[in-house]
Amino acid sequence: MNTNTHPISEFLEKYFLHFNAASLVDAAKAYEKQIEDGSKMLVSLAGAMSTAEIGKIFAEMIRQEKVHIISCTGANLEEDIMNLVAHSHYKRVPNYRDLTPQDEWDLLLKGLNRVTDTCIPEEEAFRRLQKHIFKIWKDAEENNERFFPHEFMYKLLLSGVLEEHYEIDIKNSWMYAAAEKNLPMVVPGWEDSTMGNIFASYVLKGELKASTMKSGIEYMTFLADWYTNNSDNGIGFFQIGGGIAGDFPICVVPMLYQDLERENTPFWSYFCQISDSTTSYGSYSGAVPNEKITWGKLDIDTPKFIIESDATIVAPLIFAYLLKM
Repeated sequence: MNTNTHPISEFLEKYFLHFNAASLVDAAKAYEKQIEDGSKMLVSLAGAMSTAEIGKIFAEMIRQEKVHIISCTGANLEEDIMNLVAHSHYKRVPNYRDLTPQDEWDLLLKGLNRVTDTCIPEEEAFRRLQKHIFKIWKDAEENNERFFPHEFMYKLLLSGVLEEHYEIDIKNSWMYAAAEKNLPMVVPGWEDSTMGNIFASYVLKGELKASTMKSGIEYMTFLADWYTNNSDNGIGFFQIGGGIAGDFPICVVPMLYQDLERENTPFWSYFCQISDSTTSYGSYSGAVPNEKITWGKLDIDTPKFIIESDATIVAPLIFAYLLKM
């Protein structure tokens, strides 16, 4: 009889013993200790993790309160919902490395926007959401209300207007899990996402006001208050990929104690980055964690981990360890 109740977690501890594999386990154990000690954890999502269907496991991390605030790109914010309502229309292209420019053009003509080996169906994904989110934007404007990008998405999900379009189990949507908990979030650079572009197009046409959408500066001031009010037992930083999803929130600490001169501001109490970027000239994503000490983001003794690997492989394994799978 098999008595192995946590096969993935036990597999990792038994076989992931050196190099990036060992870093994965060390980072997972330190993340677990942060939660056990009453610390909170920020998770940043860059890249195309939602299109990679990270929601299948990340949603459970949210439900089990192992994530307390999220920083994500506008793409990850919307692509989880797109997968929710248009999953059957996605097209996988396993031979994507062999595509010619003509092949790529043919995908465009079919309304298939490629992300590595996966094509997002424009009509079924973007347009299926557009009319509903426009109404929510317009209603807010007419009521002289303003919200953040993620708050509008929460309203969209919780309104129930998308239910008839669900094509995956709702429990596999991390955005729906976050909406149910009204999880704090920052979405820096939202304007470069598809929904950000659509919103901008309505502003250009005079159908919406830009001020209806709260700005990146307002996200930073929100984050400053949230960090101040939640850092008594420390706040960890778990970064998936690089880019603005990580760079934006980590800067709140030096801003608080250098620019606002709040000298009692604690450093981030944990740091882990999963990235396939290697250290090179001027690379933020490939910078080793110690570089962040010089910027006033991490302390000398902050537990620091960097796992140089593919986040679509590493992140689910770490989450599985934390969920005792």
